Amino acid sequence: MGLFTRETETAPCTVEVSHRFESLHAHVRFDNGAVVHPGDEVLVQGPPVMAPYGEVVVEKRVATITRASALERLWTRLTGDFEFMELCEFSFSEEVTL
Repeated sequence: MGLFTRETETAPCTVEVSHRFESLHAHVRFDNGAVVHPGDEVLVQGPPVMAPYGEVVVEKRVATITRASALERLWTRLTGDFEFMELCEFSFSEEVTL
């Protein structure tokens, strides 16, 4: 992995989309054991996986993993905590709003 260069690889994967009352989720598992690191990008090939309400859909696909360069990975590690904290902005109040 170079300081400025990005590498691309493909990996077989399993996509699971759940659209049930108990669980609303979408997961991708790499069947070859590939691991995604901070700054990497993943694109699952094919049309969107749609699950009708009350069902879970599981499909085999191929994913393209674009590995972040060393500089991008470092930047992601340095700034990632700040971006996460933006998601955590909340407050508590005794007032009830209607």
